[in-house]
Amino acid sequence: MTDLRRALPSVGALIERPAMQALADRLPRALVTEALRAVIAAARAGAALPAEDDAWIRAVESHVAERTRPSLRAAINATGVVLHTNLGRAPLAPAALEAIAEVARAASTLEYDVALGARGSRHVHCAALLAELTGAEDALVVNNCAAALVLALQTFAAGRETIVSRGELVEIGGSFRVPDIMATSGTTLVEVGTTNRTHPDDYRRALSPRTGTIVKVHRSNFAQEGFVAEAGVRDLVPIAAEAGLPLLHDFGSGLMLDLSPWGLTGELTAREAVAEGATLVMMSGDKLLGGPQCGIIVGARDAIDRLRKHPLARALRVDKLTLAALEATLALYREPDRARRGIPALAMLTASAESIRARADAMAATIDARVEPSEATVGGGAFPTARIPSWALTLGGDANAIQARLRNGVVPVIARIEAGRLRLDLRGVDPSDDAVLLSLITAALA
Repeated sequence: MTDLRRALPSVGALIERPAMQALADRLPRALVTEALRAVIAAARAGAALPAEDDAWIRAVESHVAERTRPSLRAAINATGVVLHTNLGRAPLAPAALEAIAEVARAASTLEYDVALGARGSRHVHCAALLAELTGAEDALVVNNCAAALVLALQTFAAGRETIVSRGELVEIGGSFRVPDIMATSGTTLVEVGTTNRTHPDDYRRALSPRTGTIVKVHRSNFAQEGFVAEAGVRDLVPIAAEAGLPLLHDFGSGLMLDLSPWGLTGELTAREAVAEGATLVMMSGDKLLGGPQCGIIVGARDAIDRLRKHPLARALRVDKLTLAALEATLALYREPDRARRGIPALAMLTASAESIRARADAMAATIDARVEPSEATVGGGAFPTARIPSWALTLGGDANAIQARLRNGVVPVIARIEAGRLRLDLRGVDPSDDAVLLSLITAALA
């Protein structure tokens, strides 16, 4: 019997076919040629042979689509972790997206002072708004919270010592550890207290002529219970003042609104953190604040001015798109209820369990799924012990196979397997994505 694979056409012959020429007019010719080689190689290895032009076209289009698919693309977060670090943390508000588009489409006033008609500074953007919202004297924006801490330590404690509690030398996502990040600034860490108990006197006894600063780190991703004690910022303010030292507070989450009416308690707001009296307070922009990735530093005007003048500030500065998104997000906080409804992360965290169940019931009516109670978490290193009532779609069938199909769909859907069943928690899914999610589940189940 003749092996049809021996009669496979050459790439040159295929590319000259009218149907393939039309395809090469729509797509990059080099990618079409590469795809033809791949399809031919697959056929020689045993894959099904395209029999007609339409089959060749579909095979080539599929290969090109896979080859050109962006590695960074939108996904649907059905894990139940609202601020999921691996999934990009906080989605941006429509106002922030509009601000990005407006600034990106043309020239901007990034470093131009229109009042003076001269060069300006990108560091002025968002500063006044951050001061207004937090009660701080001044503010500076860098590319993330770790960068904010490094810049502050480099400015005030390079070549000197930094006092910090052993109980606050935590590890954050991706195996990064706070002491390692702090050490890159050129300061020497002086650890005080114990893992579970640190007192104000521990800091006093550690003071020396070599001390450059005292640091308070918020333990964002875990909580200590039992026989524990820690010195708060208010305890450390007089100690730092007596020694003439700056007190740096790594505040972390960037919470701007009190969420206790929705059961989320135990975290200070940014305004409350500033009121405690630290020289500088540092926080993230893409966690509970609900904005773009950045590090925000607020505090005393003279301290912020020193940070701005440090050479490292240029290396850690943010771009115009980040500043546009941050300013638009912050502006929403002038009306707290508008911010809660308009910033997606806050809307998801404060949505009623009943509204989430109604969405789940509507989806389950058209697919093979059960609606079951679930517990969501905040994520992003905030409210680590909080469990938020939610509802999930539980799918029948081979959980691993369905999960893989959802992950590899046109829009990746990220869910979790519990007790051998695939569960899609809807708290972290924007309601506007429900129709897309339903179509992706339907395709995966089919």
